[in-house]
Amino acid sequence: MKNKKVFFQDWGLIDYQQAWDKQETIFGETVKTKIDNRNRETAYEAAAKNAGTTVAYDTIEADETFNYLVFCEHPHVYTLGKSGKPEHLLLDEEGLKEKHAVYYPINRGGDITYHGPGQIVSYPILDLDNFFTDIHLYLRTLEEAVILTLADFGLKAGRYEGYTGVWFDADNEKARKICAMGVRCSRWVTMHGLALNVNTDLSYFKNIVPCGIDDKAVTSIQQELGHEVDINEVKKILKHHISVLFGMEIL
Repeated sequence: MKNKKVFFQDWGLIDYQQAWDKQETIFGETVKTKIDNRNRETAYEAAAKNAGTTVAYDTIEADETFNYLVFCEHPHVYTLGKSGKPEHLLLDEEGLKEKHAVYYPINRGGDITYHGPGQIVSYPILDLDNFFTDIHLYLRTLEEAVILTLADFGLKAGRYEGYTGVWFDADNEKARKICAMGVRCSRWVTMHGLALNVNTDLSYFKNIVPCGIDDKAVTSIQQELGHEVDINEVKKILKHHISVLFGMEIL
């Protein structure tokens, strides 16, 4: 039976490494539960085969997997995904110190990106067996939640063919990205997620080749509207759209 209950947590402004460690703990526990369930199922199948009977799967007691939707902000940090190039960080150690920023190569997909105050970072740690086992649909659904959130602020955003994330004017030379994505998925358990620029200091993106794309601009809700917005209001709306699109029961 699918468990669509999702624990929502706002970790506030949190060090990137600390948030990564917390993600890894939840992720690891969920993956372990799934492995244990599978091993138990395999043992039942073997026992049934030896006894010359078949297994009634509804009699196999499986442990429930839990789902989490985490929001947070990070102090200035640059993260490089598995498919990224280190040279896309345009700062040396001294430059990072001057910017009060840190740098981490990490285990998500994608290239380099920036996280900082005024940006909503969302980490859905979900067992997709509870929702749908399609990683492309998973990414498109997260994108749709962001697109709907921006629409609630009167902003028309969309997708850029061949790229993940959410963009404005993707069909012309004014293309600019407002939300980056990079996920990890193992045994259909997800971690990492998306970063939506709300009141973000966009100058920090000048120190990288964002997501490995060197000819497109980066923007924020503040930049598009011309004024600062209430980040907690954006969180509330984004959480709503994610929960509806995935059919979550938020706890």
